[in-house]
Amino acid sequence: MRPFHPWILAVAAALSLATGAPAQEDALRDSLTVQKARNAMVKGRGDRTFYPADKFDLSALPPYRPEGTVSGTLRLWGSNYFTDGNLGRYWEEGFRRYHPGVSFYFHLTSAAAAIPALITEVADIAPNRRIAWKELLGFQRTFSHDPLEVTVVHGSFDVPGWSNALVIFVHRSNPIGRLTLAQLDGIYGAERSGGWVGTEWHPEFARGPEANIRTWGQLGLTGEWADKPIHVLGLNLEYQQATDMAQWFLKGSDKWNEKLRMYANYARKDGSLAIGAKLMVDDIGEDPYAIGYGSYSYRTAATKPVAIAVQEGGPYVEPTLETAQDGSYPFHDQVFFYVNREPGRPVDPKVREFIRYVLSREGQTAVARDGKYLPLPAAVAREQLKKLE
Repeated sequence: MRPFHPWILAVAAALSLATGAPAQEDALRDSLTVQKARNAMVKGRGDRTFYPADKFDLSALPPYRPEGTVSGTLRLWGSNYFTDGNLGRYWEEGFRRYHPGVSFYFHLTSAAAAIPALITEVADIAPNRRIAWKELLGFQRTFSHDPLEVTVVHGSFDVPGWSNALVIFVHRSNPIGRLTLAQLDGIYGAERSGGWVGTEWHPEFARGPEANIRTWGQLGLTGEWADKPIHVLGLNLEYQQATDMAQWFLKGSDKWNEKLRMYANYARKDGSLAIGAKLMVDDIGEDPYAIGYGSYSYRTAATKPVAIAVQEGGPYVEPTLETAQDGSYPFHDQVFFYVNREPGRPVDPKVREFIRYVLSREGQTAVARDGKYLPLPAAVAREQLKKLE
């Protein structure tokens, strides 16, 4: 049997979208119902080990050597993933072997609670995904300085929820196999007058409409592909993945392609979660002219991942467990501890000792044991330790 011509697949995909197929009669979009389905999904993954602990050579990481004995209560507010899995417990048990006088108070329900807990001074440490614009602004306006940001783990490669790397997907028939950040800016972005770094506006990030990329021919494809439109798919712009993408290749501008088709999670009537990113990747498999992103675990036989380069000429890096762990893949993620430290003042001794433990060989061995987040490379851990000096 001859394969379907790309334009036939594209027409079929367009008709599917126009008619609302596949049907979502069982889609429940009430926020609390969706959150319940999401929580059940996360809990189901929490006790699973996705990567073997011996996959990672952690011998170059610095061993933990206490610089004194500390006591008191460590209050952690923020990301739920540290206690939905076993990592929070592993860290607590390991640290208390050295400092039995320390107790832990975990209020880890959502990353959304992390920075507000620092601002209201009910937290000593705020485990969090990358701090958002309004969160940073609120902290700065309250304390007139920035929070201390320490990378404590790399995000997973392909475990959704655990800050998984984001993979750019195209249809398997698409000749494109690699893209640069500038090309992704052209595909996903639009004319802009500047962009954000933290809470600083940078007019030098401006660009005009001539940098827009709206057809596959503008990326060098020829023949039947040359004049075909790029169908741009992405997640709801309120989702962390979308804001990360905006930082990574839209210069923090939030100026997106005018034809961006957005996806969001919903709950099914059976209580399961329909994940927007997976629905997106499934749709890419039905549309040869589509591009989108999601976890590597969502790939299908009809889709393929694209290698990414930070600049023209490469290196182009494939999304793999190894490149996510060593940080060479541009769209790997990180998770942070945020601490309220006044400039010129030392970090609270118990907070400092705990973070030193987390960044040590023992602390990162616990990350590998939990099998979802990825342990830090030694160079990254040593760089983070310097922030505590």
